[in-house]
Amino acid sequence: MMLISIIIPTLNEEKALPATLAALAHATPPFEVIVADGGSEDQTLAVAEAWGARHLQAPRGRAAQMNAGAAVAQGSTLLFLHADARLEPSALTALRRCLAAPEVEAGAFLLRTVYDPTATPRPWLRPLLPLADRRARRTRHPYGDQGLFVRASVFYALGGFPEIPLMEDLALSQRLARRAPIARCGPPIAASARRFQANPLRAATLMLILPRLFRLGVPPAWLARLYHHAR
Repeated sequence: MMLISIIIPTLNEEKALPATLAALAHATPPFEVIVADGGSEDQTLAVAEAWGARHLQAPRGRAAQMNAGAAVAQGSTLLFLHADARLEPSALTALRRCLAAPEVEAGAFLLRTVYDPTATPRPWLRPLLPLADRRARRTRHPYGDQGLFVRASVFYALGGFPEIPLMEDLALSQRLARRAPIARCGPPIAASARRFQANPLRAATLMLILPRLFRLGVPPAWLARLYHHAR
């Protein structure tokens, strides 16, 4: 059966990572979990080790960390998962079924943004969270929060994620979509709403504006400065 390498980039994720790894404990093997850390100063690596995940240190930056994880991966399929995202137990079975079609080279899960009780309390935000999931159903180019997966041979042929400071997930999705349509896979991935809860207006604005600016050709370095200035 297809071996899946699940690569999780982390930076100070000791609070979010346990739930993500606990969810993977119920997934259908065979798979491996690789935590690619960008220099955490908390107990992130101890959490990874406690759950039996492989872990490595990489240059800070999500693209560089995911590329480092992919470089040591043994699976024929690479699944890139955010540290605050949780897969359903049947997710890897659905992924394998999706890639059973030889014409499919890459895919992503549908999205379900969930209220995070450990984050900034904003109960009024709960009814609005499904609005954030509509983008995942419409776009041709999935983002990293959807659990982007790709055949390892295709990923390596494309040179991996471009090591830019922001929008590396969208950049790879665009490259993949030029080769073949990117499949959508269920069940939905559960993504934490912690960033929306921290600052809803800023998070929604950045989610809407930055990808559009990237598609218009604004340099990622400029977008990164805008993103960090707005935080």
